[in-house]
Amino acid sequence: MTNKGILITGIGVVTGIIAGYLYYHYVGCLSGTCAITSKPLNSSLYGGLMGGLVFNMFVGKTKKR
Repeated sequence: MTNKGILITGIGVVTGIIAGYLYYHYVGCLSGTCAITSKPLNSSLYGGLMGGLVFNMFVGKTKKR
């Protein structure tokens, strides 16, 4: 993976963490029975994982020589 690919994936992770926390804060689960959205840490980690995966789709593949 190139430096550009690592940077794009890292931006996706950070964006996902922020989006996950915002989802917890504004939508979240009040009863505490939801596995992902009941705690800010779980929601942020899940968002970071999803953000990294989505942004990683936009990384171009390197060609073999």
